[in-house]
Amino acid sequence: MKTKPDLSFWALWNISFGFFGVQIAYALQSANISRIFATLGADPHELSYFWILPPLAGIIVQPIVGYASDRTWTRWGRRIPYLFIGSAIAVLVMCLLPNAGHFAHIINVMFFSLVALMFLDTSINMAMQPFKMLVGDMVNEKQKGLAYSIQSFLSNAGSLVGYLFPFIFTFIGINNTAEKGLIPDSVIYSFYIGAAILILCSLYTSIKVKEMPPKKFEEFHRISTTQKKEKSDFISLLKNAPKVFWTIGLVQFFSWAAFMYMWTYTNGAIAANVWGVIDTSSAAYQEAGNWVGVVFAIQAIGSVCWAIILPLFKSRKIAYSLSLALGGIGFISTLFVHEQHLLFLPFFLIGFAWAAMLAMPFTILTNSISGKNMGTYLGLFNGTICIPQIIAALGGGSILHMLGGLQINMLVLAGIFLLIGAICVSFIKETYAELPSNKLQS
Repeated sequence: MKTKPDLSFWALWNISFGFFGVQIAYALQSANISRIFATLGADPHELSYFWILPPLAGIIVQPIVGYASDRTWTRWGRRIPYLFIGSAIAVLVMCLLPNAGHFAHIINVMFFSLVALMFLDTSINMAMQPFKMLVGDMVNEKQKGLAYSIQSFLSNAGSLVGYLFPFIFTFIGINNTAEKGLIPDSVIYSFYIGAAILILCSLYTSIKVKEMPPKKFEEFHRISTTQKKEKSDFISLLKNAPKVFWTIGLVQFFSWAAFMYMWTYTNGAIAANVWGVIDTSSAAYQEAGNWVGVVFAIQAIGSVCWAIILPLFKSRKIAYSLSLALGGIGFISTLFVHEQHLLFLPFFLIGFAWAAMLAMPFTILTNSISGKNMGTYLGLFNGTICIPQIIAALGGGSILHMLGGLQINMLVLAGIFLLIGAICVSFIKETYAELPSNKLQS
């Protein structure tokens, strides 16, 4: 039986390089959406509701992209066309969203921003998913851990750049404040530059990566004529999903709910807990908003460092569980920090959890499923990322009320969620779909 050959380091690098640009866009969204909506006039107790749109878009788009790309064969490949189209749409929206305030005379600003956010996250999801599928398609089981670690490294390097853009632009003299209802130029220019880098990185991967032709793909993934005729609709695939799909999903639930609260409440938490301000139009609040980008960059640095270490662990489960536990400790410790530079350590630890979340679930899952429905399963698996965020967003406002309206308490709750996720890792049993021995590892 044919086994996919080992790829060179640079071949693995090229497969994921475009992820660097995609993650810059995602980082700009993650670090600045709450700031943008708060600046436009949103109530803090309603912020979590705005965050429902991104995961809602993801849970719809990614399974469709996966299902369609499993059945797509073009001269450019099966995954690459979706990657490029998603990137192109994201670039357009990134140029429009931060300018929402300038459209107030022709359209409701909040409505425009919500629609723009929906399209931005939809397109980012469309561009992001093919990179995960390319690793599953082209990389053998022995190298998948390394491949996803490279992807995690590039992802966090992109995050680092995206998070720091507003801070850097402010440092070089670009305005970090604006008239009431308008977004500062430091944020607007960050989105412009991020859009340019995104399209260039996507072009690089599109040109450098040559996907397997259909016949070779079927040989390497051992797809028989019988398998090709099997039902592969969403419901049938979920019914026949390997157990590991669901056990990883349990860990994902607590992990992604935690990060949803980080993205939603870190701006307000740091502004109140460190700067002592809640007025979103004040210079101090905007300064705190820039510092959120800095601590998110520290999180990305932690992720980059930890992504290098993760492949050295003999047990993926131990690495996964330890990473989430350290991230949970980082979140909880923010409660006790009232000086901006001391935030570096908690967010560095949070980066450990993020690195594991980007690499471990996909390595374990893609090892357990066959190539025939790789894209569809990865699209469906995105539900374990999106559903927790939707649930967390729906309950965020009520939970914030219960916790006294203090946004820092939401970060503590995020830490508790990660600790629960670390415990749930023990339920995962790894399986291998394409090894001749169908090896099982606990």
